[in-house]
Amino acid sequence: MIRVMIVDDEILLRSCMQRILESEPDIEVPLACDGRDALEGINTHRPDVVLLDLRMPEVDGLAVLDGIDRCTTSPAVAVLTTYLTDEEITAALRSGASGFLLKDATPQELAHAVRVLASGGTVMSSAAARIVVDGYLGSGPWQDEPDQRLDSLTERERQVLDLLAEGRTNADIGRRLIMSASTTKEHVSAILAKLGLANRVQAAVVAHRAAAAEGRKRSLALAGTR
Repeated sequence: MIRVMIVDDEILLRSCMQRILESEPDIEVPLACDGRDALEGINTHRPDVVLLDLRMPEVDGLAVLDGIDRCTTSPAVAVLTTYLTDEEITAALRSGASGFLLKDATPQELAHAVRVLASGGTVMSSAAARIVVDGYLGSGPWQDEPDQRLDSLTERERQVLDLLAEGRTNADIGRRLIMSASTTKEHVSAILAKLGLANRVQAAVVAHRAAAAEGRKRSLALAGTR
């Protein structure tokens, strides 16, 4: 059974999310609370996954993320968002957020996200990815060019990175590429080291931005032939 904790100051929203998740046979929600009770709840209920709003009064989501390091357990944390500033996105990623999920996600998307997070994957829906990619990497002119750091990756590491960008777990990646779990983990570690990144979400962001840059490059090339 996957244990999920929902942390949001909007009582109606967290109650709705709790009902949706508890309707799933493999998910339970032992606690839905605001930021004030989050860290105590994590220590008490030891959830596998925390769905966390960043913008809350008194104790905000970033304070909760920073406090998880002192908890007796380290759940996977997905940030709930409608819009975040560059600074909030960067701070959440540096504090170990495992993904970003829009608050208007469908019940199916919500349940799927929880299962992916519980199995060690990352969550970044296509709509949330745009917020995160634009916010975290900004909109500097260099981003219209391919990320030169990707040249350091082997062909296999690029394949692994593409699957990371889809939010795949190590087990998923291993099955897709016919590799053992230990080999997959080694590739992920090598990717993070070569790209100078702290976690899988940052790797996914880089992959999304690279794909966007490549798409723009192809569009300009096609335009030039007309």
